[in-house]
Amino acid sequence: MNSMQLTSPVWVIASKELRDSLRNRWILFMGCIFMMLSLSVTFAGSVVTGELALPPLANLMSSLSTTAVFIIPLAAILLSYDSFVGEQEAGTLLLLLSYPVSRSQILMGKLLGHCLVMLITTSSAFGLTAILLIMVGEQYAPHEVLSVFMQFILSSNLLALTFILLGYIVSLRATEKAKAVAGLLFVWFLLVLIYDLLLLTVLVSDVGFMDKQLLNILIALNPTDLYRAMNLVAVDAKGTGAALSMIADIDLGLSAMYLLMLGWISSLLVISQKLFSGKPL
Repeated sequence: MNSMQLTSPVWVIASKELRDSLRNRWILFMGCIFMMLSLSVTFAGSVVTGELALPPLANLMSSLSTTAVFIIPLAAILLSYDSFVGEQEAGTLLLLLSYPVSRSQILMGKLLGHCLVMLITTSSAFGLTAILLIMVGEQYAPHEVLSVFMQFILSSNLLALTFILLGYIVSLRATEKAKAVAGLLFVWFLLVLIYDLLLLTVLVSDVGFMDKQLLNILIALNPTDLYRAMNLVAVDAKGTGAALSMIADIDLGLSAMYLLMLGWISSLLVISQKLFSGKPL
C-alpha cells in the first residue's frame, strides 16, 4: 500500500505528459517521422535498382543508426525543452508544487511520461520495419532480425533518455522557453554534429593515428558516438567502411557500452534532481 501511494503521483504526472503528447499529435507526428526514416533507409536501394534489393543486415543497421543519431536526440529535445521553464512561465509548476507531491516525484513522473512517448514512437516505427523485413527479406533469419531490432530500439530509447535529461537540465537553468530551445540546439549541434564529425574526420584521415584506448575514451565521452558504437558492435559491422569499421572494432564490449550509457543517464538524473531541488519559484 505504501509503495502504491509513493508511485501514484509519479504515474499521474506521467499519464498527464502522455495525454498531452497524444492530444497535440506529437506521438503521431514523431512516429511518422521515425517510420519514414526507417522505411526509406531500409528500402531506398530498391528504388534505384528497380527491384527488391535489401542490404546485408550489418549495413542496414549501420545506416539506420547513423541516420537515427541525428533525429532521435532532436526529437527528445523538442519533447523536453519546456518541461520546467514552460510550466514556470505558465504558472502551473507552482500550482503543481502546492499539491502533496515532492519535486522528485514530479521529475520522475515527467521522465516516465516522456520515456513512454519515445518508446511508443520508436517501437511502432522500427518494429514495423522489422516485421516487413521478416516478411519480404528471405535472406534474413527472423530471429536475427528481431534480436537486432530489439537491441536497436533499446539503445535508441537510452539515447533519447539521455537527451531528455539534458533537456531537463537546460529547462531548469533557463529563464525563458526561447533560451531553453537555443541552449539545447547548441548542445545538439555540439554533441551530434561537431564532436561526431570531428571524430569521424580523424578516423577517415588517418586510421592508424587513432590509438584504440584513446578511441574508447572519445566514444565514451559522447552518448551519440556511444550509441553508434553499440549498434555497430551488436551486428559486428566491421566491413561497413574505414571509420565505422574502426568504431565497430573497439575494445569495449556491448555490455560495457550499455553500462557507460547508463552511467550517463544516472549522472544526468542526479544533476537534474539537484537543480530542481534547489530551484527557487
